[in-house]
Amino acid sequence: MNNHLKFFIDGAWVEPAIPVRLDVIDPSTEEAFTQIALGCSDDVDRAVAAAKAAFPVFSAWSKEHRLALLRRILSEYENRYEEIAQAVSREMGAPIAFARDSQAAVGKAHLIATIEALEAYAFSERRGTTMVVKEPIGVCALITPWNWPLNQIVCKVAPAIAAGCTMVLKPSEIAPITGIIFAEVMAAAGTPPGVFNLLNGTGPDVGQVMAGHPHVDMVSFTGSTRAGVIVAKTAADTVKRVSQELGGKSANIILPDADLDHAVSEGVVSCFGNSGQSCDAPTRMLVPADRHDEALVIAKAAAEAIKVGDPQADGTDLGPVVSRQQFDKIQRLIETGIKEGATLVTGGPGRPDGLNRGYYVRPTVFGNVSNDMMIAREEIFGPVLSILPYKDEEQAISIANDTVYGLAAYVQSGDLAHGRKVAARLRAGSVYINYPDWDTKAPFGGYKQSGNGREYADWGIHDFLEIKGIVGYGD
Repeated sequence: MNNHLKFFIDGAWVEPAIPVRLDVIDPSTEEAFTQIALGCSDDVDRAVAAAKAAFPVFSAWSKEHRLALLRRILSEYENRYEEIAQAVSREMGAPIAFARDSQAAVGKAHLIATIEALEAYAFSERRGTTMVVKEPIGVCALITPWNWPLNQIVCKVAPAIAAGCTMVLKPSEIAPITGIIFAEVMAAAGTPPGVFNLLNGTGPDVGQVMAGHPHVDMVSFTGSTRAGVIVAKTAADTVKRVSQELGGKSANIILPDADLDHAVSEGVVSCFGNSGQSCDAPTRMLVPADRHDEALVIAKAAAEAIKVGDPQADGTDLGPVVSRQQFDKIQRLIETGIKEGATLVTGGPGRPDGLNRGYYVRPTVFGNVSNDMMIAREEIFGPVLSILPYKDEEQAISIANDTVYGLAAYVQSGDLAHGRKVAARLRAGSVYINYPDWDTKAPFGGYKQSGNGREYADWGIHDFLEIKGIVGYGD
C-alpha cells in the first residue's frame, strides 16, 4: 500500500479535504502508472497550521540536534536510494543509469553538503557591544519543479531544517512520486510532527495559496520565470521573503584559444543532458565566426552519437521529455527556428526514428543563429542547441549578456587567466570555466529574471535565516 493518494501533515499520512485525483504519466509510454491526490486551500491551511504549531519548539533545537536529524535523513535516503532512482526514471523519463548516478545522487550530495556546512555555521557574532544573531525565519513554503526533483527538494528542505524552520513542501504534480518517497524518508528519520509537511496539487490551487498564506513567512520557489512572477506578486501582499531560482538561457563562449573539437563536443553533451531539461543548460554556443562551419560539423557528430530511447534500456543517453505539453512546446520552437532561417544541422521536428510512442525529441542543433531569433531568446527546455557566430571577444560577451536571464554562463579557453577575465564580465550567478566538476559548495542562483537568493551548502542556510542585532548586549 503506497501513500500516493495521501498527504503528509503533522507527522501522519492523511486523506485530502476533497477527493480529487490526477493521473501521473510515464512519458516513455504516454500512459498513467499511478494517481495522486490534489490538494486545495483547506489542505494548505491544515499543513501551514501544523508547521506553525511546530515552529516554537523546533526553532529552539540546538545545532547538534538538527545535525543529528539531518544525519538520520541522509541514512534513510540511502536506504531508499534505488527506489528513488526508479521513481524518478518512471515519472520523468530519465535513463535509469542517469537517474541513479545524477538525479538520486544530487539529493544525497546536497544532504552531505548541508551537514558539513551546518557543522561549521556560526549563528551569532559579537560586534563591539552588539550581538548579531541569525534566527530561523519561520514557516516556509517550498515549491519545487519536475526536472531535477531530488535536487530541488533537498536544496530547500535540508537548509530549512539546518536553520530551524518548519515547512510545507509542494513538489511538481507532474513528477510527484519522488516527493512522496522523500516524505516517507523524513518520517522514518524521526522528523517531529509538523516540522515537515507535504501536499500535492497544482500551482493555482496549492502553490499560490501557500505563497499568499498569512502564516507563511518565506517562499522558496524553483520553476519558470512566468510562474515565479505570479508567486512573487501573490507573496507581496503579506510582505514575506521570496527566494527564487527561475529560467535560464545560458551562453557558452568558446574562445579562439580553446580546443574547438573538445569544447564543441562537450558543449553538446552538456546542453542535451537530462534531455535538455536543465535551467542552467548551455543552450547558446558562441563560436568564432571563422570557425563556425567547422563547429557545426563537430556538433553534428556529437549530437548524432547520442542514443535516445527507453529509459530502462542499457546504453540509453536520453529519455523522453517529461510531458505532452513540454513535447509540443519544443516541437513548436524547433519549427520556429527553421522558419526564422537558422541552419538545421541535425535533428528537427518529430520523434527519432523507431520511436512512435513517448515524448521523445530528436537531438537538434541549429547553426547560423542570431541572438534576435526566438530559439536564441526563449528557454526551450529540450535537447535543442543554437550555435551563434561572433566576430570578436567583445561581441561574444555582448551577445552572452544580451538576455533577460542570468542563471549561468560557460567559458572555454586554453588559457585559464583569459577564461577568468571573460568570466568576470558575464552577468550570471554561476560561470563555469572549461566544464569543471560539479561543486555542491558553490552558490547557485541567478541574476536578472533568473531569480534571487542562493542555494547549496551554507548559501542555502543563509536564505532561511533572519538577522537580529541585540544592541547594548555588553562586553
